[in-house]
Amino acid sequence: MNISFRTLLGGLLATTLGASLLVQADSPQGQAEWLAERLAVNGQPMPVQSVSETPVAGFFEVLLETGERFYSDAEGRHFLVGDLYENGEQGLVNLTEQGRNGERAARLAEVPEAERVIFRGAGESRAEVVVFTDTTCPYCRQLHEEVPRLNELGIEVHYLAFPRTGMNAQGARTLQQIWCDANPSEAMSTAKRQESLSRGQRDNCDNPVEAQYHLGLELGVQGTPAIVLPDGRLVPGYVPAERLAAMLGIEG
Repeated sequence: MNISFRTLLGGLLATTLGASLLVQADSPQGQAEWLAERLAVNGQPMPVQSVSETPVAGFFEVLLETGERFYSDAEGRHFLVGDLYENGEQGLVNLTEQGRNGERAARLAEVPEAERVIFRGAGESRAEVVVFTDTTCPYCRQLHEEVPRLNELGIEVHYLAFPRTGMNAQGARTLQQIWCDANPSEAMSTAKRQESLSRGQRDNCDNPVEAQYHLGLELGVQGTPAIVLPDGRLVPGYVPAERLAAMLGIEG
């Protein structure tokens, strides 16, 4: 059952369930397992994907199958919605975002290379970035001009499709043509130069454009270009090659 947490929560930042839930486990791990199996709101079971401990005693991070996250006490009686921060020696650390990064990296690792448009340099690969792109986006075209320099620095660029105006727009059809082409990387460069693709290039083959668009939405992509670093960090917008290399710990 795909129930939206925010729909059930009704916009509240905290809520108490009507039914009293008595935790039968003593250890934090046991409490997390118990919560994952029994968490419900208004009598409706929540689509829990995982429950994990947090540094805050007695509170757990709940990840739903919808991708939504929130925090719950061990009994599932009180919820907190928002990001959890640690105030440590290095300043504030967003622990919730760290969790999102890990999940984002894991999800992208499941996308096979055959479904990516990849630009690699001739030398040794030192890092790989995934870029959600749209050929109608000026900043995507600007980033694409940096690809040769990125490759020169040993940074692979793996493009995924994200038609920013939706699947019914011309941008989506162009991306489908690129993924259907016999040489997708060449077609990508052609489209990024705002040149017309060959009439012989199909846009109706079995392609992953729509699936990648929805994946991007699930992973928090809101516009293009959206760069995902190897550790799952999402960097929105255009980033010059030298700055991106520095973010990856690579010196030119």
